[in-house]
Amino acid sequence: MKAIRLYEAGHLELNDVPVPEIGDHELLVKVRAASICGTDVRMWKSGAAHASKEHPLILGHEFAGDIAKVGAAVKGYAAGDRVSVAPNIGCGHCDACVSGNTHLCDDMQAFGVTMDGGFAEYVRIPENAIVQGNISKLGDAISYEAAALVEPLSCVYNGQTLLGIRPGDDVLLIGLGPIGIMHIMTARILGAGKIYVNDLSEERIEQACRLLPGVLPIHGDVKEGIKQYGIKGVDVCIIAAPAADAQAASLEYMNMNGKLLFFGGLPDHKKIVPINTNLLHYKQLTIQGCTRQSISEYRKCAKLVDDGRIPLDLIMSDAYSIEDFETAFANAAAAKGLKHVFRFDGAGSENV
Repeated sequence: MKAIRLYEAGHLELNDVPVPEIGDHELLVKVRAASICGTDVRMWKSGAAHASKEHPLILGHEFAGDIAKVGAAVKGYAAGDRVSVAPNIGCGHCDACVSGNTHLCDDMQAFGVTMDGGFAEYVRIPENAIVQGNISKLGDAISYEAAALVEPLSCVYNGQTLLGIRPGDDVLLIGLGPIGIMHIMTARILGAGKIYVNDLSEERIEQACRLLPGVLPIHGDVKEGIKQYGIKGVDVCIIAAPAADAQAASLEYMNMNGKLLFFGGLPDHKKIVPINTNLLHYKQLTIQGCTRQSISEYRKCAKLVDDGRIPLDLIMSDAYSIEDFETAFANAAAAKGLKHVFRFDGAGSENV
């Protein structure tokens, strides 16, 4: 099979490798669609702990496909089932795992990060992933491309659930890449009132307004832009960009009892962010962080997409064959469009 493997920083290759063998307690999934994440781009640019010249790593943690083979001892799945895969696998016995938060496990493994992932024609699904429920059967309506995007959507949903958006809350969304667009979609599902949007890129502001009519654009200075809409501040602010300055300034945009979500990590050299703690104190603000998603949140998001309530197909900018991986990664790194997806063809059980 063909697979995109990371050897070291800046070194990706498309290789011919054997189709994985599976044991009695495992599954083999034929990948139909896999999307590029900012994490994939960072690993390509900076290297990764689990990728080396001696042991290259197949990237890709956002993917969906068909079950091609079922181990003899596996129950509940059959060849031909359409599935998507939550990528994070906990140890199963620590306090985080037994509370349902396998994504917060200190010994977590992840497809495409610590173990081979979905930028390949086939993926081996180990027993612990099956037992923990990482494999979700898909409804008939959801496309493979949208199913691949359930992973980042469920990260967004996790953050907003922790944040606690209430019906009618005015929301400010800063950063209008694919994650920002998903935040808008999710905030609407949770009952947000008016949604104001801002980005350094005028093109991305226009794109958000075109894809999601009804959002209210703020161009240039955010604080002044809020005033121009006749409001003192917002109830919720989500920073969906790796921008320390945006995080620091966001406290100034808030109403009393406002809530902020800092979504996504910052580069190491910018991770210490100065904030005005007097604003935090006197406005009774709450700052929330988040990471990854629980399996329950992943499955709930898959249902929301399958039901047509969150139109993830809008976010897919371009589809590529695996042979065009260099173009796909270059476009993703340059932030051209939104999500870039590898599309695989062929029957789910062929050649295995």
